[in-house]
Amino acid sequence: MHIIITRPKEDSLDLMERLKKLGHVVTHLPVIRVEELKTKKINLHNYDAVIFSSSNAIKFLNVEKFNPNIKCYCVGGITEFAAKQAGFINTCSSEGSVDSLKELIIRTFDFKSTRLLYLSSEFISKDLDLELIDEGYTVDRISNYTTLSIKEIDETTLIFLKKNQPMLFLFILQKVL
Repeated sequence: MHIIITRPKEDSLDLMERLKKLGHVVTHLPVIRVEELKTKKINLHNYDAVIFSSSNAIKFLNVEKFNPNIKCYCVGGITEFAAKQAGFINTCSSEGSVDSLKELIIRTFDFKSTRLLYLSSEFISKDLDLELIDEGYTVDRISNYTTLSIKEIDETTLIFLKKNQPMLFLFILQKVL
């Protein structure tokens, strides 16, 4: 089967390799590009926990003072792996959705008088910070990356797709992987 993968390449390499090993023809055709947003340096010592709803937030982390022992909440396993690779020690992961991440925080972090830092995309599907504030938490949200549409397909890929029409397009969120 010919499968199109639409996530950025660095987020899709593992999946692409697994599909190829299963005998599929895989074409990488990204529809978004992830870019860093400039932020002030963050002092993690000012916070009691940090929240990541994407590994992209970790990739573009701009810290002045790093605290590897800070409680680190991650949306899923891939994000938690990225957090550990970045040097965070005290990590935990939800089931891969923002709702499950919120529930994990509420269940395990009962210190509503402390400060949480939520690092996210400029564009989010759910206002996790506002929902946690409604629950009584103090949350600072910093958007440290954005996503931009890719509007052009390179000629080589276009020719290949015309000759080898795909049977499946995968529009997968990273948390599903």
